[in-house]
Amino acid sequence: MDSRFAGIAVLTLVLVAAACGQTETGTHEEAVADAAAETAVETSSDGKIYGEALSLTAGVSITELLADPAAFEGQNVHVEGMVTDVCAKRGCWFEMAGEGIGEKLRFKVEDGVMVFPMDAKGRYAVAEGTVVVNQLTLEETLEHLAHQAEEQGAEFDPASVTEPLRIVRLDGSGAVIRDAK
Repeated sequence: MDSRFAGIAVLTLVLVAAACGQTETGTHEEAVADAAAETAVETSSDGKIYGEALSLTAGVSITELLADPAAFEGQNVHVEGMVTDVCAKRGCWFEMAGEGIGEKLRFKVEDGVMVFPMDAKGRYAVAEGTVVVNQLTLEETLEHLAHQAEEQGAEFDPASVTEPLRIVRLDGSGAVIRDAK
């Protein structure tokens, strides 16, 4: 077999196995950890760096951003906060806590661009990206919340939702995850 075709066959096998939650070397979680190690471009005394180097000198608080997201929509911003959740499937997002109760902002990247490890949860993140505001319809809200509940293995009661959601997120360009503020 031509070596080019053998390489393509192996790559295809790896991709199919990864899509099924398994890789040749183990579980999806191990593959995410391996990918996270590969996408972290640098480790410094300030933490592990993902994506582009941070460039903004002044930041906005998550609380301020969430209070008036329209004022920041489309802008590149710098935010900081405790990581409260990480995408368990692909490591393609993490959520950061704001100062107020229940405030959170999702930092999202395309699958594979940066891969955040599950152990980022409970650590401190400094992140930059573009603010995106999505106003959902009630139907979109129901679909979104049902999907989230399914991912988390939780019950979802559609009757409990009476108003559409506004989702505010940061389309990420770079982040640093470290142990402390």
